[in-house]
Amino acid sequence: MNRFVFISILLFIVSTCMWGQKAAIKTNLLYDATTSLNLGFEFGLGSKTTLDISGNYNPWKFGKARWKHGLIQPEFRYWFCEKFNGSFLGIHAHYAHYNVGGLSFNDNIKNNRYQGDLYGAGISYGYQWILSNRWSIEATIGVGYARLVYDKYPCAECGTIIKSDHRNYFGPTKAAISIIYILK
Repeated sequence: MNRFVFISILLFIVSTCMWGQKAAIKTNLLYDATTSLNLGFEFGLGSKTTLDISGNYNPWKFGKARWKHGLIQPEFRYWFCEKFNGSFLGIHAHYAHYNVGGLSFNDNIKNNRYQGDLYGAGISYGYQWILSNRWSIEATIGVGYARLVYDKYPCAECGTIIKSDHRNYFGPTKAAISIIYILK
């Protein structure tokens, strides 16, 4: 996960310096509510386009339950009015590495552990409200596809693989309520 954070920060710094466009830093309050550390960078590419790169990391283990993961989700956005203001459509990709088990969602995830990778893409719609010269709030929802490749273990703490498998998923792939600070 550290290399994803490093690459995101590097892309943000280089693009801001090269193009001198408007840029922002953000945090997703929904990820914060799940104790996932997260940070996003968005920078202008043109008068109505931006590139948003967000990532989150959850290293925590709660007793026998674990929801460990690292996720990176870049998104190209087209703004209907002007960048960083109003409605936008986005195309996003996502990659995650996860280690999940012992959670009370259902008997399967409560009694087993899944470790593997997720990747895919989707489309999103969002709206950004300007609060002041530097602060904004944004809501985003997205749908798309994800491929989960995983190893299944018999319990949240066990190390013996039951099986290796994969799943295809279609449905929600992005949800955010973000607090944004405009840098430039």
